[in-house]
Amino acid sequence: MPFGSDALNFNLKQLQAFVWVADLGSFRKAADRLNTTQPNISSRIASLESVLDVSLMERDAGSVRLTSKGQMLLEQARKVLAATDHFIEAANQDALMNGQLRLGVTEMVVHTWLRDFLRVLKDRYPNITVELTVDLSANLEKELFERSIDLAFQSGPFKRETTGSKDLGVFPLIWIASPETGLHSRKQVSMEDLVHYPILTHARGTQPYQEVAAHFASRRDLAARLVPSSNLAACIHMTIDGFGTATVPAAMVLNELQNGELVQVNYGWTPKSLSFSARYDAEKSAQFVLRAAEISSEISLRFALEFAAKNRIVTVG
Repeated sequence: MPFGSDALNFNLKQLQAFVWVADLGSFRKAADRLNTTQPNISSRIASLESVLDVSLMERDAGSVRLTSKGQMLLEQARKVLAATDHFIEAANQDALMNGQLRLGVTEMVVHTWLRDFLRVLKDRYPNITVELTVDLSANLEKELFERSIDLAFQSGPFKRETTGSKDLGVFPLIWIASPETGLHSRKQVSMEDLVHYPILTHARGTQPYQEVAAHFASRRDLAARLVPSSNLAACIHMTIDGFGTATVPAAMVLNELQNGELVQVNYGWTPKSLSFSARYDAEKSAQFVLRAAEISSEISLRFALEFAAKNRIVTVG
């Protein structure tokens, strides 16, 4: 049978639908992932099965299971999609890449180098749209393994390993306060000095919060008032308005320190620096996801180096 016959008349959209239904176990979730309708996904799968004259999956109430033939063809479908991506790259035609990047980031990334990353990504892949999720690192990890997002810019420690990861650098934390507290005028601030004010922290369950809680718990004679927040920007604003002192990534408050809204507090301890990584599934992700991770590493590490070179912020720990 010749290669150009109708028997081989299937397309990439059908293969994409097959792969996403298999990965997510749901026609509805695959439709959402591919920005189409469930009937369209069903039609693509049915057309692919008709052309191949095989049954790829069995549909039970509320679930989808691949047949043995479907299991075998799934990896081949991945290879076809990957080969298409490599073909476009080899032709230096990244603008032909289309699709959606579901990106999850922490708040610190939003307030530092995310904008630079998005500009570079758009320049290289103008037809890739970005759906952005901003959340705590622990929540992003869960979404990454559920395949709700493709790529996560998050800080460790991580509970699970990913098959793909790029280093995004290390970002130290500092103590900050409103200048009205007068804490910056002291050569060395003691724990007794700090606990006069509420301690504004990262959200409960995060590594910085746990370290702050353990640090102040070491002095049972002092009653530290910890005020956790899932929104660091709000935490910074509260610090500016004199609601307490806080420990946050230095890179997030550079402008506020420069314009005098905030001052750095010389306290001899901070939580450990935040180590960030771009994490993804190297075996199942589209090629542009891997390239996006590489771009993010270049942008983030450059930002960290430039920040360290330009700013005389003293960090400890």
